[in-house]
Formats: sequence, C-alpha cells, structure tokens
Amino acid sequence: MFSHLVKFVQNRQSLAVGMIFLIMGTLFGNWATLIPSVKTKFNLDDAQLGLLILCLPIGAALANPLSTWFIHRYGMQKMTMIGVTGMCFFYILPVLSFQVWGVASGLFLTGVAIAFTNVSMNTCASALEHQWRLYIMSTCHGLFSFGLMIGSLVSSTMIGFKVIPVWQSGTISAILLLFAWSVSAHILHIQDDHHGPLSDQKPKFTFPKGALLVMIGIALCTNLTEGAMADWTAVYMRDIVHSATYLIGWGLASYSFFMAIGRFLGDYIIPTYGANKVLVYGGIMSVTGIALAVLIPSTWVCILAFGLVGFGVSCGAPILYGSAARLPGLGKGVGLATLNTFSVASFLGGPVIIGFISKAINLQVALGFVSIIGLLWVFLTTKIKL
Repeated sequence: MFSHLVKFVQNRQSLAVGMIFLIMGTLFGNWATLIPSVKTKFNLDDAQLGLLILCLPIGAALANPLSTWFIHRYGMQKMTMIGVTGMCFFYILPVLSFQVWGVASGLFLTGVAIAFTNVSMNTCASALEHQWRLYIMSTCHGLFSFGLMIGSLVSSTMIGFKVIPVWQSGTISAILLLFAWSVSAHILHIQDDHHGPLSDQKPKFTFPKGALLVMIGIALCTNLTEGAMADWTAVYMRDIVHSATYLIGWGLASYSFFMAIGRFLGDYIIPTYGANKVLVYGGIMSVTGIALAVLIPSTWVCILAFGLVGFGVSCGAPILYGSAARLPGLGKGVGLATLNTFSVASFLGGPVIIGFISKAINLQVALGFVSIIGLLWVFLTTKIKL
C-alpha cells in the first residue's frame, strides 16, 4: 500500500516537484487563515469579502491560457521556478497593503503566479509519471494539502501569539522561497523531449467538448468545494461556531490533514479501486461532512466534519489532472491548461458565490449550497470513464 510513497521519496525529481506543491499549499494555508483579519481590517461584509477574493481567480483565469505558450517557449521546468518565486513575493502584498485596492492588486498578481506554477508543476508531474512509470500525481497533490495544513496551523499559532500579519507572511514566504530554490536543480533537469523554442506558437485554449467537457463539469464541483473550504472555514469557525481564537484555523487544518492522507494513499487507491468509484464515494463523503458542519455547528463536530470533506475531495484533482493530461488529440499541456482554467476559476471564484449567498441569507445556508454541488459531482462522475 505504501510502496508508491517509498518510490516517490527515492526519486529526487518527483520529490522536488512535490516540494513545489507543498510550498503552494503552505502559502495558501497561511493566506486563508488571515482572511478573517483582512475582513476585520477593512470592515467588509461577506459579499464584499467575496468580491475582494475574486481578484485572485481573475488573475489566474487570464494567465492560464498563456501558460501553455510559456511552457512551450521556456520549458515547464523554468516556468515552475519562475511561478513559485512570484508566488512567494506576491502572497505578501494582500496583508502588506493599507488600502483595499492594494489587497486586490496583490491577489491579482498572486493569481497570475498561481496559474503559471499550477500548470507547470502538474505538467512536470505528468512527465515524470510517463518517464519513470510512477504514480505520483495524487502524492504531489497530497503534499499541497499537507502544506495547506502546515500553513493554517502555523498561521493560527502565530495569530495566537499576536504576531503582526505582515511579519507572519513575510517570514513564511522568505523561508519557502529558499526552500524552493534548494530543490531547483532537480526540477530544472527533468527530461522534456517535447518542448522547444516555439516562439511562434500562440497561447492554446481548446473549447471543451466530449470527455474534457464532462471532466470540467466534475472539476467545477470538486474545486468549488475545495475553494469554499479553503476560504470560508476560518470565517465559519469564528462567526458561526464562535470557536476560541486559537482554534479558528483548526477546521482548515483538519480538512487539509485528511485531504493529505487521502492523496498520499491515492496513488494506491485509484489504480486498485478505479478512478470513477473513488470519485463517487468521495463526493458522498464530502456531502456528508458539509451536512454535519451545517446541522451541528460546534467546534469539535465541525473540525471532524471538515476532515471528512477533506478526505472525500482528496482524489478529485489528481484524477482529473492526470486524465486531462493524457487526453489524446491535444497538444502538450493543452488539455491540462484548459481544465486548469476552469478548475482555478471554480476553486478561487466559487467562494465569491458563497459570499453572496451568505450576505443574502447566512453562511450556514451558503455552506449547505456546497453539498448540492457535491451531489452534482457524483452524478457527473457516472457519465464518464476516467
């Protein structure tokens, strides 16, 4: 069951790519835990907060179609390092600014960096799977989730010790930047026989149809669930559950921990039981977890419920990213970039919808809406062979 993890760790290139996933997750976990403080700092309601958060997916959505061209022109290896460097710098801006427009600008630039990093590092993971005949995609995404847990726990602890957010984000970003460049040599030497100096190639975005269209439908559901958990669990724990300050980030940490466990096991579970079955049961678990959090809004119930959601959603991204990367008839990275455009938009834009529903009714009802999305994800999974 764990032999795939041993092979993953023994392969320095796969481990290096996994570290980039870990860094992205840690940065996002730190930011997500600071969202309530940004809301308080600028006296925003849930709808206004949702609109502010929207700046990040706008940047990502605009950059995603360009990512394929840059990967072909400069290589997935270099673009991975450029993207992660940009993330480490730009993630500081939202908490550094004293004006809402500064937060918006920082989130937009962060979204651009996320898009380039996301497509590049997933393309690297797919290339290593093909080159070494390894299953590593789920493990890589597990490291993102593990990073999300680390970021949220470290951030919650620093909040408990009254550390100023800008010092908090600056310190974490600096450490992660050094960490990223410490593994850069292994990433830059990943074999890629398919890219070249295609400077005349236009950015690629294929209009989704057939299997890719259904994959995108499932990805919209799974990523909206992930985005809602990432952006709203801390707010939910504070405003609805009224958890102690030092426990505000524990809901996100539980979600991230169990998501990481699911993804670390995913490279064994997916080929053993089949991608479709894993996605269907994952959707059912996610719906159950969200229902528990909505119906019983107490601290420890919500911590466990969010963990159930994390385990349920864990294998969605690895399955869909891997399937999109292997779609026949599309250029290198095109299927992945197209899926990623919609995935990132849903992951980062879905919370905006949650914000508006919360403003119109309340956050409990808004979170309940995510359970309906989970049922749709289960239905769509039965319509395709992954």
